[in-house]
Amino acid sequence: MVNEEQTTEQLILSAAKKIFSTQGKDGSSMQEIADEAGINKALLHYYFRSKDLLFEKVFFDELQKFSPILKTAIASEAPLFEKIEKLCETYIRMAIDNPYLPVFVISEINKQPVVFIHRMFQNDLPDFYKFSMQINREVELGNIKPILPPHLIMNILSMCVFPFLMKPMFVHGMKIDKDLYDELMQQRIKEVPAFIIQSIKK
Repeated sequence: MVNEEQTTEQLILSAAKKIFSTQGKDGSSMQEIADEAGINKALLHYYFRSKDLLFEKVFFDELQKFSPILKTAIASEAPLFEKIEKLCETYIRMAIDNPYLPVFVISEINKQPVVFIHRMFQNDLPDFYKFSMQINREVELGNIKPILPPHLIMNILSMCVFPFLMKPMFVHGMKIDKDLYDELMQQRIKEVPAFIIQSIKK
């Protein structure tokens, strides 16, 4: 059975994810999180000494849910185009569900890249070598245009993640309202892989 302490911690994490996902770390307060969880601020600080530690816990938990899905997609025996579609869907849905996660990843990975990557994947990194070999094989067979695997992988990652990193520019600079932005991100689940596949298809 789940004990009371575990229940309280899960309640806090659920409340924190809701607040952080709508307001970001800087726009949130520990009092708001405590209110959302239905506890007092002192109890919140008993479990998490600071907002930074709570933010890190929330988003590392989300990353560790995402990483097995990513590793499975990369290691699968699926055809290349199907794999590209799956990878794009995985990345974009992850960012839609956790809009501040890409910003968290960029911030943390530049502080301690090796530590962060190994923590994210729990010392079991995705098999990018296998994926690269699959890309090279498709080039050799003449099924796709010549492309270096790192370029294709970078294209997938950047096209999936960049719109979430630059959301303020699209929302405020291009005057795209929130509902339209959300709709566009949903559309990108299909648009991005279609664009990438078209760019390499012979």
